[in-house]
Formats: sequence, C-alpha cells, structure tokens
Amino acid sequence: MTGISFVCFGASYAVTLALEVSRLFFRLPVRFVVMVLFAAAGLVAQSLYLAMRAQQGLPGGLPLSSWSDWCLLASWVLVAIYLYLAVRRPESAMGIFLLPLVLALVAVAYFLKDGPTFQRAEAREYWGMLHGISLMLGTVAVILGFVAGLMYLVQSYRLKQKLPPRLGFKLPSLEWLQRFNERSLVISSLLLLAGIAAGTVFNIVKQNEAVPWTDRTVLISGVLVLWLIAALLFNGVYRPARQGRKVAYLTVASFVVLMLVLGIVFSSSQHANAVTSRGTRAVLLPGVVASAHRGAR
Repeated sequence: MTGISFVCFGASYAVTLALEVSRLFFRLPVRFVVMVLFAAAGLVAQSLYLAMRAQQGLPGGLPLSSWSDWCLLASWVLVAIYLYLAVRRPESAMGIFLLPLVLALVAVAYFLKDGPTFQRAEAREYWGMLHGISLMLGTVAVILGFVAGLMYLVQSYRLKQKLPPRLGFKLPSLEWLQRFNERSLVISSLLLLAGIAAGTVFNIVKQNEAVPWTDRTVLISGVLVLWLIAALLFNGVYRPARQGRKVAYLTVASFVVLMLVLGIVFSSSQHANAVTSRGTRAVLLPGVVASAHRGAR
C-alpha cells in the first residue's frame, strides 16, 4: 500500500478519459470493457491511498482532515458515480464531462498534499457539517421516494382494476414514477451512507467527547448501513428490481427502516444515552448533528 501514489490512480483516470474521447472518432469493440477496468483500477488504488491517509491521521485523531484529503474524497465520489452510470448507461458519454473534473481535483490534491491538516475545531466543524447535511438530504430523498412509491402502488392498482379517473386525482404515469423511485433509492442510499461515514470520522475527531463504538446509536447506524448496501446491490444486480412494483416496495421499505432507526436513536438520545463528563454527546444518526445536553448540575 505504501507504493500507491497519485500517479497510480491519476494515470488510470487519464487513460479512461482518453478512451472516452476516442469514442467520438472511431469504434472499438473492447473499448468499453477496458475503459471500465481502468476506471475501476484507479478507484481501487485511490481507495487504498485514502485508507492509508486515514490510518496516518488516526494517531492524532484527525483522519482525512486536510484540503488535499477532501479533494481526493470528492474525486473518489465522482469516479464512483461515473462507474455506476457507465455500467447502467454504456452508450452515454458522461465521462467526457466528469473525468476532467476528477483529474482537476486529483491535481489540486497533489499540489496541496504537503499542506497542514485542519485544526481540531475546524475538522469537527467541517465533518460535523458534512455529516448533518448529508443525512438531512438523504432523509428528504427517502421521504420523496416513499411518496413516489405509494403513488406508484396506487396508480398500478387503479389501472389493474380499471377504475375510472377521478376528478382532481390525477397521478403521474407509471413509467415516470418508476424512474423517480429508482433514482430516489440510489441517491438517498448514497447520501445516507456518506452521512454515516462522515459521522464516523466526526466521532473520531471528537476524541474525549466521542460516542463509544459499542453504543446503541452506533450499532443501529451499522444496521442501517447494511440495509442501504443490500438495497443498492439488489437494485443494481437484480435487474427486475428496477422495474414495476419491486422498486416501489424497496423505496417504501427504506422509508420504514429509516423511520424505525431514527425512532430508536431519538428514543435512546432522550432516555438512555450516556452523557460525557462535559455534559454533551454527539448523536451520529439524526438528520442534523444534534447534541443531547445534560440538565442543570
């Protein structure tokens, strides 16, 4: 792992971009496979590099807490999105627009790699803000998907039963609702995963005020992570899951799971949370970075 450098993943992304551009000039049967392999290899190398950077920052309690690290994280997310879209829509040339941004972020990260890390207060503020915003947006996306899922099931039932349209009760087409459901499922899952990951780093940065890793809030967050990953894999690998009622059921189930998890977390924070000696503790899962304050001493 110590041999991994910016050149490893930067060169992989540059080759991928060159292959994307070549699609404008000539056809090549194996190009798509080679393109995806280079992008995936770069993503793996970058993941290992980020893991190494995080490990280096752990002793000081500041993992991935510099502008260079944040640029690399942003480029990592863009590459993951590119790979997902490339596999789902191989005919689309979105890489021509995405990959230059990835390479620009990698270049900026390289020039900032010797810069100082954030101060602890700055790191807590940045990671806490990312944690809260991601979870808030993810929760909103889950709710929108839940609403669209219910609308799909109602519209599907009405059409199946051949019920006549009612005045003032017009719903979007099944095709539109299906696309909206699928996109909300993917977007909400990614946002919630990003929020929980940011909350994990935020907890590390807090050090003495950190929530214990055996705390019920943290364990419940782990259950949510497993559900989100399973839902994404099911939706991505099992093609029928992206069609008809199945994707509607997934979005409804995601809403139910999220509400149950939030209910347990809020209940825990109000009644059974252990409080630190300073009188506050961070809650890792709600849609904002909340604190449960001790009462008057």
